[in-house]
Amino acid sequence: MELYVVLKVVWALLLGVLLSGLAVMVGMDMGVGTLLRFVGKTDLERRTALNIIGPHWDGNQVWFILGGGAIFAAFPTLYATSFSVFYVVMILLLFSMIMRPVAFEYRSKVNAGKWRGVWDWAFLISGAVPMIVYGAAFGNVMQGVGFHYGWDGQYYQDESFIWYLLNPFALMCGVMSLALSVQQGGTMLMLRGEEPIFSRARKAAIGGGLVGGLLFIAGGFWIAHLNGYAFTTPVTPGAPATPLEGPAVVQMTGAWLHNYAAYPILWVLPLLGLVGMFGAALLNLARKPVIAWWLGAIGWIGAIFTTGASMFPFLMPSTTNPSQSLTVWNASGSEYNLGWMLFFALVFTPIIICYTSWCFYVMRGKVKAEHVAHDEHSY
Repeated sequence: MELYVVLKVVWALLLGVLLSGLAVMVGMDMGVGTLLRFVGKTDLERRTALNIIGPHWDGNQVWFILGGGAIFAAFPTLYATSFSVFYVVMILLLFSMIMRPVAFEYRSKVNAGKWRGVWDWAFLISGAVPMIVYGAAFGNVMQGVGFHYGWDGQYYQDESFIWYLLNPFALMCGVMSLALSVQQGGTMLMLRGEEPIFSRARKAAIGGGLVGGLLFIAGGFWIAHLNGYAFTTPVTPGAPATPLEGPAVVQMTGAWLHNYAAYPILWVLPLLGLVGMFGAALLNLARKPVIAWWLGAIGWIGAIFTTGASMFPFLMPSTTNPSQSLTVWNASGSEYNLGWMLFFALVFTPIIICYTSWCFYVMRGKVKAEHVAHDEHSY
């Protein structure tokens, strides 16, 4: 197999890793924001919950940058087309995420109930909306997106953005994403919070895991009856990276299960997702949040890699002109580009993991309400 093809496959796998890191780390912070008004009944309890993720939330945004950066550099055609197709959705995501750092910095500036109540709602919106959009994006690409290219390579959009937001399958994926975020955020609050935050977060984490697992199962049955995409002519993985001269593609019911029929070992991925989701719920029920957090992360990884394995090598299929669908083969950067990116990814990704782990180690232990109340530097 030629090096260029190997690099394309490696970057498809790395993209899954980065999207999983984003889901686990950023999703955890978003989950805490979503739960803030429910786990904290008083201002001090909410401040305590915020200070549980206070040392980590901005560092966790690195995974968001890495995910977007990987798509931009490794799959530039996918980046350009997807950010155009989902432009209104991306703006919604951007504005909702802008609210988070502002809420962190402004909430404690004024000691007034109404002022802080407004920012608590900002935390809920900026936590829930991005996770719904994140899950809905996966649901949208699995159904295919309405776009095509002209003879000159210019992109044309053929569907309203409202359909991307409101179609039933995408909404189900969005709710599943939010549920897993609540599970991860609730588990984090259990890890570092005391009563009564612990018990309230425990109920939310258990519920999030159960809802996420049930929706994951429902999604699997739905996909079996969903139109997927399949090649009908031979594919050349090392062909030029352009969607204008691709092999013939057809829409076919159940096509997203073809890879599982061809390679049964792939069934390990959805099984891993289910074990992670339901296992985390059971361990939170047993008051073992440390192991539950790791199982929740495995649940996310299983779900994202299940989606990738189902669609491979498709990245963003086109409903208008299926032969112009974006794939790992025709949407990637150059061999030179992918090679240097792989070098830097192998150097810097472990560094990011190490310093993130060190931060969590240094900030280990329970966050006590009395310490937050008397610390002028706390949120």
